[in-house]
Amino acid sequence: MVVCTLGDLLLDVVVKLARPLAEGDDTGAETRVGGGGQAANVAAWAAALGAEARFIGKRGADAAGELAEADLLRRAVKVLGPPPTSRNGVVVSLVDLDGSRTMISDRGIAPELTAEELEPEWFEGCDAIHLSGYSLMREPIGTAAERAVDLARGAGARISVDLSSVNVIREFGPARLAERFVRIRPDVVFGNEAEHDELPVPSDKRIVKRGARGATIDGRDYAPVPGDVVDTTGAGDALGAGYLVGGPELAMEAAARCVANIGTMP
Repeated sequence: MVVCTLGDLLLDVVVKLARPLAEGDDTGAETRVGGGGQAANVAAWAAALGAEARFIGKRGADAAGELAEADLLRRAVKVLGPPPTSRNGVVVSLVDLDGSRTMISDRGIAPELTAEELEPEWFEGCDAIHLSGYSLMREPIGTAAERAVDLARGAGARISVDLSSVNVIREFGPARLAERFVRIRPDVVFGNEAEHDELPVPSDKRIVKRGARGATIDGRDYAPVPGDVVDTTGAGDALGAGYLVGGPELAMEAAARCVANIGTMP
């Protein structure tokens, strides 16, 4: 199976607190630095679960971009896009003692991907293309995402989208985003409860991510796979990749694998 993703390849800095944050003083933590970004995470998990994975996006020509790209390449993901330029994006994820996280995002050059920079051969043989919602709510990458859907659908791929963020949906405008979904016509839509409530999107498949309560997939509730919860960052991306590659059971297994470790990648 060939899974293509389009969106951000960022440098993830994940900080797992060892104790409550001491304002104005030092606080012990365990950290991870590596590739990240929703589209990159889904590609990495798809590759780890047995698919051929291709990431499509714009990355920086700085040290952060080089490190993020190298991390994705070593996970057997093909990295496609225009030549690196400018400054790569960085995300800092602050993980609390219970595994919950707060994210501080700087997307760098990623949203500047244009439709003209896409090459049709990147989508040849693609069985599924997954779009980060973040890539639909900025320009010019939003227009590029629509062009990617046309190319991928022409290759026979099914289209999936993750709604990504309530705050970003509100900033972009629900009505404006709904118009884009009419043009994209996704086959599968991922999102948590708040995101689905913010923007109900008609599609054949609707996946609701419910955190510690598991997920609702194709109208059926799935409990989380038992195990330790160390860091919830990226669990939804792992779930998405698992669903695309192998269906609901693999989705829940991948999410459990993700939360058992620090960071977003397999």
